[in-house]
Amino acid sequence: MRGLRELCWVELKLFFREPLTVLFVLILPVIVLYVLNGVFGNRTSAGVYNGLGPIDFYTPTYVALVAATAGVLSVSVHLAAYRERGVLRRFRASPLPTAALLAAHVFVALLMGVTGAILIAVLSATGYGGALPHDWPGTVLAFLLVSIAFAALGVLLGILLRTARAAQGLGVLLFFVFMMLGGAGPPKEVLPATLARLADAVPLTYAARALRGPWLGLGWDTGAVAVMAALLVLTIGLTAWRLNRIEA
Repeated sequence: MRGLRELCWVELKLFFREPLTVLFVLILPVIVLYVLNGVFGNRTSAGVYNGLGPIDFYTPTYVALVAATAGVLSVSVHLAAYRERGVLRRFRASPLPTAALLAAHVFVALLMGVTGAILIAVLSATGYGGALPHDWPGTVLAFLLVSIAFAALGVLLGILLRTARAAQGLGVLLFFVFMMLGGAGPPKEVLPATLARLADAVPLTYAARALRGPWLGLGWDTGAVAVMAALLVLTIGLTAWRLNRIEA
């Protein structure tokens, strides 16, 4: 346990040494959400935002976006850098298992997701009267599922991609795809038909739905929860398979 704690502390410090990941995980989502809240307010409009006020719709969506970005950008970049520099290969000769290193990255992603979620919720509530979670236990459970699923996806990308630059490029691309098609940008109802269909294939769409239900007291979206759980199981299985091939 001591070794795992030290790994988590080291990885946390390394996170803050990467300005781009800090920008995309903690700063940019907060700024964009603040602007959107100021532009759209919280007046409901028929046919968009699922009948919700824009502020109430966007706040849990951006919490999901922070969790997703912490996984697919931060985790993937650091692990790809380790692979590029041979750190993963050398780590296998240490007393700690490779799983401990991966767990440390997941922990840091979860911690950064929590930090970003608190910033977004507090600023949205105090600045624009956005709703705080109605169902706190349900919101926490949904957030944990979403955060761990995207962190697991980041781990998989990190051990598949050969360079940190490739992981960074893909992570930034995914951030904008998630933001524009996953519900954090234009509402799905106003997207062209082709883009609306593509939005159904974006994981953030389901992450936002999974969080929005308990956050707004609408109940669990079982379909969205099932998709996120399936993403978690699939990425864990593929990661284990890939690590076995690397270590063979």
